[in-house]
Amino acid sequence: MPSRPSQERLTELIEPATTVLLTVECQQGVVGPDSALPELAAAARSSGALANIAHLVDAAHESGVQVMHAVAESRPDGRGGNHNARLFRAAARLPVQQHTGSSAVRIAPPIEVADEDLVVRRLHGLSPLAGTDVGALLRNLGCRTLVVTGVSANIAIPNAVFDAVNLGHTAVVPADAIAGVPAEYTSAMVRNTLALVATVTTTAAILGSWKRPRGQVGEPSATPA
Repeated sequence: MPSRPSQERLTELIEPATTVLLTVECQQGVVGPDSALPELAAAARSSGALANIAHLVDAAHESGVQVMHAVAESRPDGRGGNHNARLFRAAARLPVQQHTGSSAVRIAPPIEVADEDLVVRRLHGLSPLAGTDVGALLRNLGCRTLVVTGVSANIAIPNAVFDAVNLGHTAVVPADAIAGVPAEYTSAMVRNTLALVATVTTTAAILGSWKRPRGQVGEPSATPA
């Protein structure tokens, strides 16, 4: 079982000036009440992940951390989208489509989008980073650490973490601010995969760092992730 970093170490990792908080597919058509994927939406809400993401976004806004929202969408005619995996073909038949400009691709409550947030939309692929503007934006922002939140722990979240690491960023994953299906798969993904390449922590620990007066350090935590 991986151990969480001490609060002092975490505070160093997620220094606001060099950290970006990324929300992945936290859109109404994915995690909202009228989701195309109701089981995933239910997991995001019942686990507390969606509420935790909202708390992290609020804290990021207050502490000067840049927030970026990665949204997956499609054109009504499907142009430019992938058709080379069962996932894409199944998504094309869902009753709720993530069409550009529709309510389905708006960020879902209770997450608040501020004027200074960046919203990056993609029409293709599995990753919020690969083939999108995210990588260039992170470089221009001077991002050293990327805090990854959202859905799903099955596909988009590991893709985001792997790509962030490949681009040279340190990935931080608050394990209680991601969700997947079935619910037990999320903890297995964190324990057996994400913990090998990312710093695994909790929403409370990140909030403790961002809300702490500058220069103050916390007590180390030995609680296993």
